[in-house]
Amino acid sequence: MLAILKKFFDFCGEEDRRKLRLSIILGVVKAFFAALRIPAIGVVAMGIINNDMSAKHIWGAVGIMCVSVLGQILIGLKTTMLQCEAGYHCSCNKRMEIAEHLRYLPMGFFNQNSLGRITNITTNTMEGLADVATRVIMMTTQGILTTAVITIMVFCFDWRVGLIILAGVALFGVFNVLMQLSAKRAAPRKAVADEALVSAVIEYVQGIAEVKNFNLTGSQAKKLARAIREKCKGDTFLEFSVIPFMTLQNITTKLIGILMCIASVKFYFAGTMELLYAVMMTVSSFLIYESLELMGNFSALLRTIDIAVTQAQGVLSEPAMDISGEDISPKNHDIELSHVGFAYESRRIIDDISLRIPEKTTTAIVGPSGGGKTTLTSLIARFWDVQEGKVTLGGRNVKDYSFDSLMKNFSFVFQRVYLFEDTIANNIRFGEPEASMDRVIDAAKKACCHDFIMQLPNGYDTVIGEGGASLSGGEKQRISIARAILKDSPIIILDEATANVDPENEAELVKAVEALTRDKTIIMIAHRLKTVRNADQILVIDRGCIAQCGTHGTLMKEDGIYRRFVSERSEAASWKIA
Repeated sequence: MLAILKKFFDFCGEEDRRKLRLSIILGVVKAFFAALRIPAIGVVAMGIINNDMSAKHIWGAVGIMCVSVLGQILIGLKTTMLQCEAGYHCSCNKRMEIAEHLRYLPMGFFNQNSLGRITNITTNTMEGLADVATRVIMMTTQGILTTAVITIMVFCFDWRVGLIILAGVALFGVFNVLMQLSAKRAAPRKAVADEALVSAVIEYVQGIAEVKNFNLTGSQAKKLARAIREKCKGDTFLEFSVIPFMTLQNITTKLIGILMCIASVKFYFAGTMELLYAVMMTVSSFLIYESLELMGNFSALLRTIDIAVTQAQGVLSEPAMDISGEDISPKNHDIELSHVGFAYESRRIIDDISLRIPEKTTTAIVGPSGGGKTTLTSLIARFWDVQEGKVTLGGRNVKDYSFDSLMKNFSFVFQRVYLFEDTIANNIRFGEPEASMDRVIDAAKKACCHDFIMQLPNGYDTVIGEGGASLSGGEKQRISIARAILKDSPIIILDEATANVDPENEAELVKAVEALTRDKTIIMIAHRLKTVRNADQILVIDRGCIAQCGTHGTLMKEDGIYRRFVSERSEAASWKIA
């Protein structure tokens, strides 16, 4: 129990730890106020025993009880506020810390880890930490402190009854440790089920069009239902693993109270304890039972905190790329790769590639699927770090740049565009948050999307759905290009930017790409012949190597992959129904 509490304290930031420490100190004071109920009842009992009950005894007891209740209320409010602030603030900060950390992880991390895991940690896990951790820490620490204070007070009156409490608390502690161990064994099943459910929901929602298209609603629904059932079983398994020990804990707390009462009565009749003390020990037995039971019930949830902290630390401990470079403004935008090699797990993706891309030239990359085209552009932009050789921009190794200063030199337009659930204007100014509205509109006009934006209900202030769900593919692509135009980076990387665009949008999209790439260094991955024909150099990537390199004219004279690529595309373009 204490180890988990320490783990959570270490996980929190310094400001949150300070608030939690202050809440614990105030919790000690609150425990003393709670323990004042014993002398309050003792005053009344003394008057009855001495057959001298007077207003003095009554008002004395009322005064002590008022101080006890009022002190607990006021301090309880303050400790609750401190612990809530610390819990929610910690969760908020860790969400942002995880988001910032994800920015600098190599892309391989996102291939190895499902979207469900990351989503589950940043949403459900951190939300559970904010909600559960505050309550659990508040109740368990308060239970520990109240029990400790009452035990000390009991020892002051009679050490024999104090030993009974210590023995009972020790037995309670044994059952609590066993409960924590049982929960630890059951918790991984719950964690796996949580991640699997989030993954299944995301997959089902994102693929609903394909599911309906192929009439797989039933089978996919079964997969989702199976994930839901596993989640239910995981939660139930965890609950049932701790219930026996919670029952033993509750029995122990009641036995402590019973034994305290029996011992007090026995000591009284044996003449070794005064009646007043016997009455006060009896009252104390109920207070011990109350605080211990409260602590025991909530300590069962400590495993939830342990899981949340472990999962969050798992993401934060992922090794990020070294981003502590210099803020460099390159003297030119020439790109060079020297004997670059890269492997993903045991599979070699890029094998000893060397090339030069002069600034303000167009380089087209073609080749079979899986040959390493996208990986090559990712290495140039330092989405991954090369494992062999080096990549330079303006004569400087890209690793010498701070990540943010390096990214200022690149703009990307991907085949699959992601737009955020925000206004059109904010989506366009995503890379330049402070850009004026005039610049946003100018970029939109160059990207040929101003006209359709103005036809939307609120123009540039229209809020689009998550992922741009309310827009067509061509419209999303043009907004993505407007975003890149506004950023105005000297190097543009186009990854199949026009591959899935319908003919109606293609003409507008071609104009947008031309506006984007004017006077820029262009690196494009493309399968369409007309997009690569006029490139300054064409790289044919096959099995991680440069199989061919040259212009369209020179490569057409060679018997190789490129000429076969052109022939296949020409045949496909001339095919028609007789």
